[in-house]
Amino acid sequence: MHQLLNGVVHPWLCDMMGHFTTRHYMAMFDDASYQLMAEAVGWDRNDPQWQGRGWADVRHEIEYVGELQSGDLLTVSGGIKTIGNSSLTVYFVMKNKLTGKLAATMTSKSVFFDLDARKATPITEMIRERMQGYLID
Repeated sequence: MHQLLNGVVHPWLCDMMGHFTTRHYMAMFDDASYQLMAEAVGWDRNDPQWQGRGWADVRHEIEYVGELQSGDLLTVSGGIKTIGNSSLTVYFVMKNKLTGKLAATMTSKSVFFDLDARKATPITEMIRERMQGYLID
């Protein structure tokens, strides 16, 4: 697993019971996914080689395991579980940074996307090779 994100549960990210609200779990996982895409596949929207190409999320499955509250520090780690023809499946783990307790996990499927044609496109061999270093069990 690769460390992708450090975060803080700010009071404005909590629900009326003082718990980190579900909508913001997704935001933290989404931020971590951008880090993973940059590190694992070299995605950079400003790089000419990526013009017209990107990623489209098609599935998310979140399991809420433990509570986080205002003031808690968190970490998100992740890696690539599978690489398909035009998609990849990623697994993320969110933990309380100070206690190490598991807060949530997310499995996500993303498709390599032709932004002009608005459809999936095969993952290139160069990208596939880069992803190998981020494969996890």
